[in-house]
Amino acid sequence: MKAQTNGQQRTGAGVAARRRPVQQRSLERYERLLDNCANLLDEVGSGALTTKEVAQRAQVPIGTLYQFFSGKESLLAALAERNLDRFLDRLARRLDAESPQGVAGFVDLAVEEFVAMKRAVPGFCHVDFGLVEQLPEGVEDDLHLLDADLDNNAAVALRLQTLAGGLFDTPGFPVALRVAMECADAVLKLAFRNDPDGDPALIAETKRLLRCYLADHLPG
Repeated sequence: MKAQTNGQQRTGAGVAARRRPVQQRSLERYERLLDNCANLLDEVGSGALTTKEVAQRAQVPIGTLYQFFSGKESLLAALAERNLDRFLDRLARRLDAESPQGVAGFVDLAVEEFVAMKRAVPGFCHVDFGLVEQLPEGVEDDLHLLDADLDNNAAVALRLQTLAGGLFDTPGFPVALRVAMECADAVLKLAFRNDPDGDPALIAETKRLLRCYLADHLPG
């Protein structure tokens, strides 16, 4: 466990919230803070985002925000965690509904759900499962928002491997999936750099790249 200079504590789940809500009223405030954080990201970006403005938009006392989050980094980490949970839930539903064949089918659905969230989910173009932009003031370590020991892409790869069941259990696949995450991250960032809906050609190339690369690690 690493101690941060601003007093935050890191756990295996990333930057820990001060207190995760249990009661319904507190949970509603917690979610409202994350909702307004996401909306503000679309308006001002992560660099200009402040906890004070998030609290004001959410109509929550600033003291209440700090009951849940130790600062800006903690707030963004909670948003990244929520985004990942929702992505995995969406992907799981697609997998159950469509029963895709093999790694290629899994890859296609994963890319499609990520792109759909990129287009429609507030704040997702600034914070998906980590920061998309450069490190803003108030954030000391954007690479470990989800996990204290794994960087964001490695943490996502591990969750995807769990979701896929035995599909990625072939020896060497954990490393391959990790490399695939880095490739997908880079190309999809490029796809959305100048097009809010994502360049269709680059999105298609992301799928092809991942299918071809991961196919090399299948038995036989």
